[in-house]
Amino acid sequence: MPPTVPPSSLPELFAAFNRLTVLIVGDVMLDAYVWGKAGRISPEAPVPIVHVSRTEQRLGGAANVALNVQALGATPLLCAVVGQDTGGDQLLDLLKGKSLSAEGIVRSPARPTTVKQRILAAGQHLLRIDSEVETDLNAAEAAALTACYEALLPQADVVIFEDYDKGVLNEALIQHFIAQARQRNIPTVVDPKRKNFLAYRYCTLFKPNLKELREGLKLDFDDTAAARPQFEAAVQRLRELLTPVIILVTLSERGIFSDALATGRTYIPAHLRAISDVSGAGDTVISIAALCVALGLPAPALAALANLGGGLVCEQVGVVPIEKQRLLEEAQEAGLMGAVMQARSA
Repeated sequence: MPPTVPPSSLPELFAAFNRLTVLIVGDVMLDAYVWGKAGRISPEAPVPIVHVSRTEQRLGGAANVALNVQALGATPLLCAVVGQDTGGDQLLDLLKGKSLSAEGIVRSPARPTTVKQRILAAGQHLLRIDSEVETDLNAAEAAALTACYEALLPQADVVIFEDYDKGVLNEALIQHFIAQARQRNIPTVVDPKRKNFLAYRYCTLFKPNLKELREGLKLDFDDTAAARPQFEAAVQRLRELLTPVIILVTLSERGIFSDALATGRTYIPAHLRAISDVSGAGDTVISIAALCVALGLPAPALAALANLGGGLVCEQVGVVPIEKQRLLEEAQEAGLMGAVMQARSA
């Protein structure tokens, strides 16, 4: 269990990650990649012919959040639904290969495993093929998922809702899961998408990006410094609707914003980086934020560390988990010690 007093230094904080267990509920998926060479155009249609050189499958969605949590030293527990199909078999094999528990994975004959297959040639992303459904779980699937969640919840120090609008989460399940966590005083951290955006009432931390904030509230404002009043009004509206303890909004190249009753509003600029790929940055941000919430860090401290971690993974090509030691070193170099020290008096 997390300490009653927040860690007072970065090394102490990172060591405390190792004692945490994180329950991640939501949409898992398989990211499949096909690499090859495109030497000529097909005579059948004006499309390139790709001669395959190699293929790879990776854990995606909520499963990539589990990889980030694991990379930070904590123990992830996944709770999700996959199909009784080849994609599901491959996903379970990948979980086993990464030493991730499949105890909370429900297999259903009624829906396919979400698989996103990307075709790449000569450094170019030519095509993506999505095999998935976005319908809500049926009654049997929802009951099985609920049973898994309730069985795993007592082990958790924090719950992450990883919602990709694939149907595993709906308003009734979300409200039941949050209520169960609140009864045990377990914080809940949310990475939302559009469909269930306003379903996460009374969560601990809510983390949309700017696009999700606009779409979820059906508001239109520019992504500029001049639009700050409209942005802050949107955050206030979100607080009125969901009453979270902390709102964390990722602002892409402008950094990150936090709003908490205890610490007020904080803007943290992005760190200058050689950006290679923004894929997976949100998974890293929510993973870091969840661990910091479990350890009782104030919003500015967790926002600063999550902002740094999200930037680091953007330097890597593809979806990759954070490197814990490098994050610690960069946090020390960036002088985040002061933010962490605030936790001791918060």
